[in-house]
Amino acid sequence: MNVEKQASFLEETLKPAIVKAKADLIHLFFMDASHFVMSGLVGRLWCKVRLWVKTSSGRKRYNVLGALHFISKKIEMVANDSYITSVQVVELLEKLATRYVGKPIAIILDNASYQRCKLVTTKAAELGIELMFLPSYSPNLNLIERAWKFVKSAVLNAAYIDTFEEYRERISNFIENIESENADMMYSLITENFQMFDECKII
Repeated sequence: MNVEKQASFLEETLKPAIVKAKADLIHLFFMDASHFVMSGLVGRLWCKVRLWVKTSSGRKRYNVLGALHFISKKIEMVANDSYITSVQVVELLEKLATRYVGKPIAIILDNASYQRCKLVTTKAAELGIELMFLPSYSPNLNLIERAWKFVKSAVLNAAYIDTFEEYRERISNFIENIESENADMMYSLITENFQMFDECKII
C-alpha cells in the first residue's frame, strides 16, 4: 500500500468525481468483482455445548462483477459460475452505456489485469466511459467493497442453502434490489468518507 498515492488519488481524482456526481454532471460508479463460494460463513454463535451446523462443500462459486452507482446506490451486475474475465467487464461496460445515457460515465476500479487490458480500455474509449484506476492495494477507496461485505453478512452468514441454484438466486435477488429494499443501510454505508489506514481515521 502506498499511502501517498492513495491520498493523492483521493484528493485529485476521487473527490472531484464525487463532486461532479453530486452535481448531476456525471454517472459515477465503483466497480469490482466478488466471488461467493458456496460454503458455510460463520455469523455469531454462543453455546455451552458443541453444535453442528449443516453446510455445503464449498466447491461451487458464484462470481459477480458489479458496478455501484454512487448516487442511486443501485448495483448493475453480470455474473457466472466460472470466471470473471475481460469479456464480462466489456459486457458490463456495454450495459452501463445502454442504461445510463445523457451524461458522461466514470468508473472507479482496481488494477486487476482483466480490467486494465487493451480489450477493456479500448471498449471504454469507444463507449465514452472514463476508467479511473485506483492505486494498488486500495480497497478502502472502492466503495463497492462495503456493499459486498453487506451482501455476505445479510444473505450468507450462518445460513444453509440447499442447492446452488437457490444460492445464486438469493444472492442475485438481494443485489438487484439492494438500493430499494435496503436503502437505509446502503445510504449509511456508501458515503464520501474514506478511511486512510496510515492515520487510522476517516477523512
